[in-house]
Amino acid sequence: MKKGLFPKMVATFTAIIAVSFIVTAAFLSYWFEGYYFNERKKQLTNESQFISEIAIKYLEGNATHERIEEMISNIGSYLSTSIWLTDNYGIVYSVSNDEHKRIIGKQVLTDELSDLRSGNSVEKRGMSSDIFPMQVHTFIIPIFHSNVFKGSIIMHTSLNEIKEPLERVYEIIWLAAILAIMGSGFIIYYFCQKIIIKPLGKINYVADKISKGEVERRVHLNSKDEIGILAESFNTMAESLEKIEENRREFMSNVSHEIRTPLTSIKGFIGAILDGVIPREKESYYLSLAQDETQRLARLVNDLLDLSAIEAGELKLNIGDVNISEIIRITIIKLENKIKGKDLNVEVYLDDEDLHVVGDKDRLTQVVTNLVDNAIKYSNQSGLMQVNTKVRNNKVHVSIYNSGPRIPEADIKNIWSRFYKADKARSSKVSTGLGLSIVRSILTQLGEDIWVRNKPEGGVEFTFTLRLNKQ
Repeated sequence: MKKGLFPKMVATFTAIIAVSFIVTAAFLSYWFEGYYFNERKKQLTNESQFISEIAIKYLEGNATHERIEEMISNIGSYLSTSIWLTDNYGIVYSVSNDEHKRIIGKQVLTDELSDLRSGNSVEKRGMSSDIFPMQVHTFIIPIFHSNVFKGSIIMHTSLNEIKEPLERVYEIIWLAAILAIMGSGFIIYYFCQKIIIKPLGKINYVADKISKGEVERRVHLNSKDEIGILAESFNTMAESLEKIEENRREFMSNVSHEIRTPLTSIKGFIGAILDGVIPREKESYYLSLAQDETQRLARLVNDLLDLSAIEAGELKLNIGDVNISEIIRITIIKLENKIKGKDLNVEVYLDDEDLHVVGDKDRLTQVVTNLVDNAIKYSNQSGLMQVNTKVRNNKVHVSIYNSGPRIPEADIKNIWSRFYKADKARSSKVSTGLGLSIVRSILTQLGEDIWVRNKPEGGVEFTFTLRLNKQ
């Protein structure tokens, strides 16, 4: 995590915030500079009104030269600006700074006169001959009297003096931006750790423990966001894995028990015969018992192979037209000896003598055989077994009923599980506990359903569906 997601997130978010603050700081610097110069021009324009009045009086002979020089000198000192006054030809006739008296009588404006005569102010930034060795901001304002151009006011201000307060503002803006970027970086670091990295680290830690066999581990997060939902989904998955692991252990235990029991019997019978413990006249009887256990073991192995193939998706179905009525008739005939052994009354009601469905003939034969055999095993002696078919909405419902004991409601949901036997005392020698699980798996592969219900009058009925073949 430390070399992957976390540094990428912190770097990305910090870069985004840094770019945002840098752009904002640059914009503020540019905007504030323009704002400051505009305010400076407003100030110069306001002060120029007083200068214009005294300049007009001077040009009309109503003010002395000393009076005008005193006034522009005071204003120039106040504004930190060098002020020149020119006539309508751009010739300087008064200055605020005694060091510039040498330019009095010289023409300093030529190209600017056309704009000034039109009533427009002129603004320039840069060097101004040898009079100002530093860069200056020059602002020229025209003087009008009775709509007649009388001259201009030239104000020179050192750019260094103007930008000195701006530089302090720039320092504040950029320092604030740097501190904000650093603060944001720390905040991003903290919240990424708390909200994303640590929860993901917990999930990763538990996932690692589960992968090593500790399937009881869970992630505990008090969060309602996407990470919390992920943790809940992870816990759900972990519970499923734990259930699967429990089923696997139970399955292995059941398989071991089911295989050990007949092997122990076979080993005991054969060992007793070889050791001479069993009299010779009874050897055939015990060999027949050993054969029964061998057949039981073979059934168990075959059922396990079938179930394994179905659950692995390796069961290949040969889908085609199947006469389910014929399969039911043949199955009843094949199991006739078992039926007679329990003296059962068998009733078969078929909707049609030849009822065709869509399915795999061999697998449907296996389904019907398992269900009928199951009904025979659990029927009472001299009881009733019924097999019915009904066509409903393009589906064939096949029902197999036996008048044996009802299945406890608590056991109904478990009868489809592997090795589950509701009546362990009765079925331990005649059932592998896999028949119903195989039946449901085959019907699921065919896209069909099966269910069981206790009849009100007594007995148990299994019903499954098949798709009617209209062709």
